Amino acid sequence: MGDLLVLKVDEDLMRALETKEWGRPLALGSVIRDALNKKEMIPLENYLAARESIYQRSWGISPWQILSWGLRQAGLTGGHSGEDKVPVGKLVIVSNLEEASKKVLQRIASHISRVDRIYSKQMFYREYGTILGDNYHISHEDLEVLLKHLSRDKAQAAYDGQTIKFKGQSDPNPPIITPEDATIASLKNLIVDLEAQVETLATRVDKLSITARDAVSRKNRVAALAALRSKKLAETHLTKQSALLGQLEEVYAKIEQAADQVELVRIMEGSTGVLKALHKEIGGVERVDDVVDQLKEQMTQVDEVGNVIAEMGQEVGAVDEGEVDDELEAMEREDRKKKEEEERVAREKKEQHEPAETKRRLEVLEEAEREARLTESKKTAGDKEHGKEAPIEESIEALQRLSL
Repeated sequence: MGDLLVLKVDEDLMRALETKEWGRPLALGSVIRDALNKKEMIPLENYLAARESIYQRSWGISPWQILSWGLRQAGLTGGHSGEDKVPVGKLVIVSNLEEASKKVLQRIASHISRVDRIYSKQMFYREYGTILGDNYHISHEDLEVLLKHLSRDKAQAAYDGQTIKFKGQSDPNPPIITPEDATIASLKNLIVDLEAQVETLATRVDKLSITARDAVSRKNRVAALAALRSKKLAETHLTKQSALLGQLEEVYAKIEQAADQVELVRIMEGSTGVLKALHKEIGGVERVDDVVDQLKEQMTQVDEVGNVIAEMGQEVGAVDEGEVDDELEAMEREDRKKKEEEERVAREKKEQHEPAETKRRLEVLEEAEREARLTESKKTAGDKEHGKEAPIEESIEALQRLSL
């Protein structure tokens, strides 16, 4: 255990820290005085006695002027800043203090319930004593400085010397410790103590049971009876303490539930005030009706203006349907003429490009028809001579075969 937030400066420490820099002794007194000037270190007595936050700035006299006067009154500094006299006393290391406060607030942020943000001093020390690391345990003097920093400088907690109450994330104002908060802190502390007692008694019962068995195995009846009697007493005490612990935990659960209900009612009450203010700003149902009526009237006017504009557009751009039909018929006639002309041109091109073989076939066909007629004439004449007439159908079929 050591002082991590408060540094004790004495002659022995200064001799231990004596070193050399750039070939000449380092004036540690000047270094500490410089840290005091920059408020990196603050004398412990001045820090605990201050009524305002260390971050408070004054327009008149600077904080260092008041602090220097206090240091001179305490005999911790000399009359001139250039002297190498080493200030002796306990100094608060502000950087370590801010780091510890930051870690505490980060862990507190996970506590949603109001009851979880209330601690006794003993519980807080037990839970946050190693806030700077498992290997570093703050001292009770460090604890006082840390709680003073959280309550006065950060305004994130209230501390009355025994009870600590942290501010909720939604709370606009710094917390205030009430008698109910002190009772809750005492109850939580008692539960923790009972839990430790129950654990100790359970361990004692187990050890006495083992002792009794060992005594029986050694044939030591007297020791076995003594161990069993002590075990029975421990079990009886354990039963009572466990029952008491159960009752206290039940009470704590009810208190936690009631505290949550209080918070809920407070939020609902605040919400009611917000709704009242909004309704007042709206002006009531009658004002809403007036606004809606006016809105409907304006929308109707917009529709009427749109209709007038549409009618004007129809009058300006009126179209004679008869003229449209005549123009459409003229366009259709022109289209038909164009298509007929295109078909005629296509036929002419096709006729111009017919092969000579077609002409030759036509000529052959004509020649065949002439020969058929001639043959038919001759045949008819011969039939007449023999008293026969050739059927006309045969002549036609012959002409068709020649054509094919």
